[in-house]
Amino acid sequence: MSPAGRPIDEYRRAQHEGTPMSTTSDHPNQFALLGQRRFAPFFWVQFLGAGNDNLFKFAFTVMVTYQLQVSWLPASLAGLVIGGLFILPFLLFSATSGQLADKMEKGRLMRFVKSLEIAIMLLAGWGFMQANVPVLLGCVFLMGLHSTLFGPVKFAYLPQHLGERELTGGNGMVEMGTFVAILLGQVAGGLLIALPEVGAMYAAWACVGVAVLGRVLAQAVPHSPATDPTLTINWNAFTETWRNLKLAHQNIVVFRSLLGISWMWFFGAVFLSMFPAFARDVLHGNEQVASLLLVVFSVGVGIGALLCEMLSRRHVEIGLVPLGALGMSVFAIDLYFAARGLPDAAVMGLSAFIAQPAHWRVLADLLLLSLFAGIYSVPMYALIQLRSLPTHRARIIAANNILNALFMIVSALGVGVLLSAGFTIPEVFLVIGLLNAVVAGYIFLIVPEYLLRFLAFLLSRVVYRFKVRGEENIPAAGPAILVCNHVSYVDAVLLMAASPRPIRFIMDHRIFATPLLGRLFKLGKAIPIAPQRDDPAAYERAFAEARRVLDEGDLLAIFPEGGITQDGTLGEFKGGVMKVLQTNPVPVVPLALQNLWGSYFSRVEGGSAMVKPFRRGLFSEVGLVAGPAVQPAEVTPSLLRERVAGLLTA
Repeated sequence: MSPAGRPIDEYRRAQHEGTPMSTTSDHPNQFALLGQRRFAPFFWVQFLGAGNDNLFKFAFTVMVTYQLQVSWLPASLAGLVIGGLFILPFLLFSATSGQLADKMEKGRLMRFVKSLEIAIMLLAGWGFMQANVPVLLGCVFLMGLHSTLFGPVKFAYLPQHLGERELTGGNGMVEMGTFVAILLGQVAGGLLIALPEVGAMYAAWACVGVAVLGRVLAQAVPHSPATDPTLTINWNAFTETWRNLKLAHQNIVVFRSLLGISWMWFFGAVFLSMFPAFARDVLHGNEQVASLLLVVFSVGVGIGALLCEMLSRRHVEIGLVPLGALGMSVFAIDLYFAARGLPDAAVMGLSAFIAQPAHWRVLADLLLLSLFAGIYSVPMYALIQLRSLPTHRARIIAANNILNALFMIVSALGVGVLLSAGFTIPEVFLVIGLLNAVVAGYIFLIVPEYLLRFLAFLLSRVVYRFKVRGEENIPAAGPAILVCNHVSYVDAVLLMAASPRPIRFIMDHRIFATPLLGRLFKLGKAIPIAPQRDDPAAYERAFAEARRVLDEGDLLAIFPEGGITQDGTLGEFKGGVMKVLQTNPVPVVPLALQNLWGSYFSRVEGGSAMVKPFRRGLFSEVGLVAGPAVQPAEVTPSLLRERVAGLLTA
């Protein structure tokens, strides 16, 4: 995997060309990125852009809701119209913006977008001071266009400047920053426009000032080369969107991640759109209570996004996605139970609302469901960035923005149907929580990698305290063979936990007869192998599939001892690796699992495995050490055994 600070794309090129990469074991946390030019100017540019979007939209919404009487735009529809106009450019122009982000140098494109923002905000400022609603509506559409152009650049920029170990933290910072900016923008917009007599002028100057500051910071964004400078722009948004979705579908995990992110926006849009009515009709609170719900939701998403780096140990860990989905459902469902029994009361202010303990559970549920939404979304964004082709990355992200907009529109329509059918707001939350469980379960069943990584995540953090050393020796790109000692029935799961990339395993066919683990290994597309003398056809099928794995540029893992150790010692290595290298001369990385002998999933001397639960208790310490790769011309079974034996005592 790429060392900290080395961009994903640069590391891929070095892996392909055989260029040595510098390594380091000292990976600063995600907050350290704010002190580095490759991240800080970009972060503050996107932060100010998200804040300005919401400052402008919320100030305008408050103006037409409370201060102006516009016969053709009733106050009850103002929020819906403004939100719809803002989303519309995502549907119309995302395909084009994705192509521009792949074709152009990203720093230059960011500066153009921020210059466009200044022009839009100058027009909007005039609209505020003249109370010209048509002009302000036009500016809403233009700010949606601004965000549409910036979105693909934002997510395609990160892999060019962050290493694999920084990608989750960088995305977490962006996600946190976006929701904090949304919150601050809405608060500032509401406070400024409410100032007597001067509110419109102050809101206008604030919008222009934030846009100018964003443009100044954009000047410091470092050079980010175009990933496909020869691209010919297809101006037909519909055919280009379809083409990008087909491209994403070639990698099923990436495609399902696009759908998974869009579902998160569907889920979140339900709650965000219902906060005013939920506060007024169910919680019996005033506008301050509605604002509190927004604050709690935004803080929860931000905390969840920041937790991802710690939980994933600074890797792209999609095992967090099922954890996030589970939390989203659990606390959305509990929110129904917390809110359905609240008694009728007079409209309460913020102090009176917080003084009632019954409301604490509501706030806790809201905080936790949004926290898990942050945990759910960040690994998916990082996965798309990591596994998409660099030349098409921005276009795939643009297609995702279109899906996000469509899912949010369907969300609004679905909530309207449920409310029209007589559902209460807590019942809508219940339906969404249950539906989230169904959708998540479906995604995890059709893409087992999510579920397998989740189990690996639990095994390496709950059952064991799993420590990995030498992880930079596991290649982040390109084909390679991993060879490891075989100590227990969960060796493969622990190797999955150590690698940010999927691994295909060649495993003894007898393991597949184990009821639960056998099913898991089949889901993970492990390759069963039998001794040649027992089943020659199965033996040849295994090696044919192993060659196909390497031909596709993936990782292949082999346990050369041929079976789980009976006494805890390292057995002789068989020659299967040599058979694979004859047709696929790729690097071979030696690995050693330490301190796993004697645990529940290993055998005991003269006995069987998995017969005495908690044999060593929970959180027993085990480790994996990865050594430098051995070039194919140097590989022999005895040399690999010697390397693994040395790692066992390292």
